[in-house]
Amino acid sequence: MGNFQQKIDKFIDIFIGQNGYVKVVEGLKNTLLIAIVGLIIGILIGTLIATVRVIPKYKTLPKVLNGICSFYVALFRGTPIVVQLLVFYYVLLPIMGVHMTGVQVSILVFGLNSGAYISETMRSGIMSVDGGQMEAGRAVGLSFGTTMMKIVIPQAIKNILPTLGNEFIALIKETSVVSFVGAADLYVAFNNIGSNSYEFMVPYLVMALIYIALVLIISLGIKIMERSLRKSDRRN
Repeated sequence: MGNFQQKIDKFIDIFIGQNGYVKVVEGLKNTLLIAIVGLIIGILIGTLIATVRVIPKYKTLPKVLNGICSFYVALFRGTPIVVQLLVFYYVLLPIMGVHMTGVQVSILVFGLNSGAYISETMRSGIMSVDGGQMEAGRAVGLSFGTTMMKIVIPQAIKNILPTLGNEFIALIKETSVVSFVGAADLYVAFNNIGSNSYEFMVPYLVMALIYIALVLIISLGIKIMERSLRKSDRRN
């Protein structure tokens, strides 16, 4: 017990006495930034791909676009996100002569990766919406795209909200790999504290608790949103 207390004292000394909390706050900020912006990019890309996938394939253009989207989804779902980070940061961006920070690359890759997964989820959500909704929109003179954006997709998002919440949680946890491209996240911050104190037990325990707290907060937020949407459905 006394030994564990010493470990805690070392952690507190570095965390507070030596301003280790500054790096933790920065790491938390980067973790949330990568996950939130990555999710937004993923929703936009996923919605676009899902829309292309459900368009009737009577003409050549929809068939070509569907093939491109299918390749995109297979590529990003078929490779680990760490590999995607390394390829973008050390191969593709240098070849194109583009300079991006580790955080920026992480946001880009997480967004592209999330888009591949969300596209399948969104497609399922769109397919779950009654086909009569599309027919009703077209009957009153709305175009296919307008009907999708204003009628079908909002209903689809309500149907897949819990799954989007799970995707956000997955992104939060997966940010622990962004240190491979030099991005300072929560893992990097607590790893530095452990390296400075030569003691990793307490820093890693605290890091795990922060991740758990983030997941619980997100889960609570999703439940509140679901209850709010159910109430609005009952009023309608």
